[in-house]
Amino acid sequence: RSCGPLSLSLSLSLSIIDQQQFSLFISDLGFSLTATMIQLLYTVIFAEMALILLLLFKTPLRKLIILTFDRIKRGRGPVVVKTVGATLFVVLMSSVYSLLNIRRLSIDGAALNPTDQVLASKHLLEASLMGFVLFLSLMIDRLHYYIRELRLLRKTMESAKKQNRGFEDGKNTSGEEIKALGEEIAGLKSKIKTLEKESESKGKELKGAQAETEAMRKQADGFLMEYDRLLEDNQNLRNQLESIDQSPDGKKSM
Repeated sequence: RSCGPLSLSLSLSLSIIDQQQFSLFISDLGFSLTATMIQLLYTVIFAEMALILLLLFKTPLRKLIILTFDRIKRGRGPVVVKTVGATLFVVLMSSVYSLLNIRRLSIDGAALNPTDQVLASKHLLEASLMGFVLFLSLMIDRLHYYIRELRLLRKTMESAKKQNRGFEDGKNTSGEEIKALGEEIAGLKSKIKTLEKESESKGKELKGAQAETEAMRKQADGFLMEYDRLLEDNQNLRNQLESIDQSPDGKKSM
C-alpha cells in the first residue's frame, strides 16, 4: 500500500519530466528552424542587394543577369515566382498575425512571460525580413523591366537617328541634284534663246527669200507676157510680109 502512492508520484514526476523534455525539444527544434529561416532570409536579402547593385551599374554581368531574367519570365517561370512570392506573403501575414496576438495580450494587461517576448521578437524579425525580401524582389523586377524598356527605347532612337541621317544625306544629295538640274535648265534656257534668235534670223532670211522669189516670179511673168507679145508681133509681121509678097504690086516691084 505504501508503495502505491510512491509509484504513482514517481510516474507523475516522470511524465512531467518527459513533457518538459518534449516541450524543450519542440522549442529547441522551433528555434533551430527559426534560426535557419532567418539565416536563409538574410542570405536572400544580401543576394537581392547584390543583384540590385549589378543592375544599377553597367558591368559585363548586367547583360548576363538581364538575359537570365528574360529566360525566367518565359514559360513557367512567372508562375513559379508568383507561387513563391504568394507563399512568402502568406507566411508574412501569419507572422504579423501572431505578433498582433501577442501584442493584444500585452494591451489587455496580461503580463508577458519571457517566452512570449522572445516569440514576439522572433515574429517581428521574421515579418521584417520577409517584407524586405518581397520589397527587394519587387524592386529587382521593376529594375529589370525599366532596363529592358530603356534598351528598346535606345534601339528605337538609334534606328530613328539612322533614318534621320539617311534622310538628311538624301536631302543633301537631292539638293545637289536639284542644283545640277537648275544649272542644266539654265544652260538649256540660254540654248533656247540662241535658237530662238537663230530661228528669227532664219525666218527673216526666209521672208526675204520669199519676197525675192515673188519678185522674180513676177518678173518672169512679165518676161513671159513680153515674150508672148513679141511672138504675136513677129507673127503679125510675118503675116504682113506674106500678104505683101502675095499682092500684084509686090510682084511687079520684084
